[in-house]
Amino acid sequence: MADVFKITGGHPLRGEIAISGAKNSASKMMIATLLTQDEVILSNVPRQQETEITQEIITTVGARVEWVDEHTLKTSTPSITSNSVRELSRKNRISVLAIAPLLHRAGEAFVPLVGGDKIGPRPVNFHVTALEKMGALIEETPEGYHATAPKGLRGALIELPYPSVGATETALLAGVLAKGRTMIRNAAGEPEIKELIMMLQNMGAIIQVNANRSIEIIGVEKLHGTKARVMPDRIEAASYGSMALGTAGEIFVRGAQHAQMMTFLNAVRKVGGEYEVTQDGIWFRGSRELKGIELETDTHPGFMTDWQQPFVVALTQAKGTSVVHETVYEERFGYTEALKKMGADIALFSNCLGEIDCRFKGQNYKHSAVITGPAKLHAATVEVPDIRAGLAFVVAALVAQGTSTLTGIHHLDRGYERLQEKLMGVGANMERVVI
Repeated sequence: MADVFKITGGHPLRGEIAISGAKNSASKMMIATLLTQDEVILSNVPRQQETEITQEIITTVGARVEWVDEHTLKTSTPSITSNSVRELSRKNRISVLAIAPLLHRAGEAFVPLVGGDKIGPRPVNFHVTALEKMGALIEETPEGYHATAPKGLRGALIELPYPSVGATETALLAGVLAKGRTMIRNAAGEPEIKELIMMLQNMGAIIQVNANRSIEIIGVEKLHGTKARVMPDRIEAASYGSMALGTAGEIFVRGAQHAQMMTFLNAVRKVGGEYEVTQDGIWFRGSRELKGIELETDTHPGFMTDWQQPFVVALTQAKGTSVVHETVYEERFGYTEALKKMGADIALFSNCLGEIDCRFKGQNYKHSAVITGPAKLHAATVEVPDIRAGLAFVVAALVAQGTSTLTGIHHLDRGYERLQEKLMGVGANMERVVI
């Protein structure tokens, strides 16, 4: 027995959707609360499986968590009662971020092997290397990672081979209470990183962000409690924007912020859609006259890799040829096979079909896509492999003629809050059934 979505598409979506807080920000902020014994209050926390799993992680090691209201979480961790999260059975990549707080508070940590979406190997070695440079001893076992810090963590120069968001976050969480100065070079600069930095600053950390992708941290003796608000989910906002484009509809995304979405908005206009920024959000308007474009994903401020999948669905409705070069995750185009099953004309290539030669050049990863349209998508039964591909399939089902069946929708539950309710509010014909 499993839940599936039945979605009947073929008509424009119109109306208003309010976006939730960003899970990619909320989960990291929840982990950061472990760095202090004081009370921390987080508002605008989305209620979906990812934050539920993160809540399980922090309560397992000693946090006391109380939901003040639907989206406000109050937590305190007077002491670390367990240095292990090995008993957690569900897949989650957030657990690796708990290593640094546990080392600071307990001197030892065990976290399971990271799981999550099947979009390519995750560079956990970046996390491990950063912690080892700061004095951690880390052993990889078949079950996970066992870390100790016999002399505590100390500041170090950390040069990331790639501006990994997760590795930057690990270095931040380690550096704020480490002895001395920590310099992170080639650091990620995503808005979610900046939100975490601001929270840590308000907890008493000393962190300087430089213009050359470097972050300088001076360790302090202790951190104190604070209040912080989770930023709006820019990935969710772009997902609904792609729905407006693909269905030739009109959707007002309440809470969407211009500054976080500039690159996405440029792509919307280039492809022939329109947007209008207001004080409260952004209007997205599609068209039956979309045109093909060239697009390259990249780290911030580039076109976000998590925007790519639903936007590619919109590109199947554009006249002419579109080229999308994925430079962040090498195996992110796996979902296109399902789109081809629905009638999309998509060809994958191992060449770098973009302005830059990316780190996958000369390898066999099919990380460039050529999309020819407009394609008449038709209904199909497809299995959701990960969060963002799942949302792409939702967009495709809304564009397609007929009724599609989406299985594996637990991935969507992990990443989106009240997805069905929100989409039905703009005219989506969808239901959740058990088969």
